Amino acid sequence: MDPSFRFNPPFYTDFGHNITIGRNVFINWGCTLMDRGGITIGNNSFLGPNVQLITINHLKDPYRRATTVCRPIVIGRRVWIGAGATVLQGVKVGDGAIIGAAAVVTHDVPAGAIVVGNPAHVIEQVETDAPAISPQ
Repeated sequence: MDPSFRFNPPFYTDFGHNITIGRNVFINWGCTLMDRGGITIGNNSFLGPNVQLITINHLKDPYRRATTVCRPIVIGRRVWIGAGATVLQGVKVGDGAIIGAAAVVTHDVPAGAIVVGNPAHVIEQVETDAPAISPQ
């Protein structure tokens, strides 16, 4: 763990060893990271209180619901995830994106997009005049 990583407990996870966290990441209190499918959080990203990153799901077939399917979640660099948002399995969130509070993210989020709602949808693009930042 990079020494710049910060979090406020409590923090919940089902495994804990399938999580990769970049530099200068902050995870606020009450977050749940179900990491069976793998979770990557990029540099300079922030998770608000009670964010859920859920990499596991059950099959739709009622006779096979005991079977679980896991897919990774990848959070890019400089991403903000608002309080109470949920990101579901297989989602990739692009660099600089913002996920609004209580959003339920079921599909990939483009870089620089602001998404809100259930299911989350793009409402705006982040405008930035900042110079390009190296991928480190």
